Amino acid sequence: MAHLEPFVSPHAQANGQHQPNPFSLEGKIALVTGGGTGIGLEIARCMATAGATVIITGRRESVLQEAATELGESVHYLTNDVCELDTLEDLVAQIEATHGPLDILVNNAGINMKKPALEVTDEEFSRIIHTNLNAVFALTRTCASRMMERKSGVILMISSMAAYYGIDRVVAYAASKSAVEGMVKVLASEFSKNNVRVNAIAPGFIETDMSRTAMNSDPDRRDRAMRRTPMGKFGQPSDIGHAAVFLASEAARYITGASLPVDGGNSIGF
Repeated sequence: MAHLEPFVSPHAQANGQHQPNPFSLEGKIALVTGGGTGIGLEIARCMATAGATVIITGRRESVLQEAATELGESVHYLTNDVCELDTLEDLVAQIEATHGPLDILVNNAGINMKKPALEVTDEEFSRIIHTNLNAVFALTRTCASRMMERKSGVILMISSMAAYYGIDRVVAYAASKSAVEGMVKVLASEFSKNNVRVNAIAPGFIETDMSRTAMNSDPDRRDRAMRRTPMGKFGQPSDIGHAAVFLASEAARYITGASLPVDGGNSIGF
C-alpha cells in the first residue's frame, strides 16, 4: 500500500533528490462502483491512466467485462449489487485478498427518477434512498474500517447539483444527495485523525447517453440548464474523472470534507 510522502523542495530536487509526481496514482488500488458505464467508466479510465489498479463493480457482468477489456489490464471487475448490503463485506474482502489493500473508494453507483413530488410513492422514495444513501454508507463503513486501521485512504462520493439548489421533479434523488453532502462532512471530521480523507464531487450537467436522452426529451429543461451554466456547454465524463484523480492523489492530501462542483459554473450561474 502506498503511503503519503513529503513533497521534495526545488532545492532538494536541484541536488539530485527525486521529485514524486503528486498527481500520480501509481501503486494505488481503487474501487469504483457503477464503473461499467457513464461517469463511473470514465473515473475508472482516468484512474487507470494515472497508474492505479482499478476494480469496477456493477450488476451487469457483460457490461463490466466489456468495460474492463476496453480499459486494459490494470482494470478488473466484480459483479455486485451495492443494494444488497450483506454482500459488501465479502466484496471488499475478496478485492483485498486478490489485489491488495484498498486505497481509494469511489461511491459512484446511483439511480434517479424524474417525477412530480406528489406522485412519488413511499416505495419509490425508499428505493432511491436505499441505493444512493444506505448502500453508500454501508460500503463506506466497510472500506473505512480497514483504511482507518491502516491510517491511509481516500473516499469519494458523487453528489449532484440537486444537492446545491432546487431542481423540480427529483425530490428523492435530491434528498439522497443532500444527505451524502452531510455525510461527507461528518465522516471527514471523524476519519481525519487516521489520515482517511472524504470528499465529494458534484457534477453539473455532464453529457452521457443517459443525460442526452433525458435532456432531448425535455428541451425546456436542457435550455434552462445551459442558460444557467456560464461556460455554456455540457461537461464531459472525463471532467469528472480528472477531478476524481486529483482528489484521490497526494496533490489533494490537505483537502477533506469538501464538495467540489465540476459544473462549468452552473452552481454560481444566474
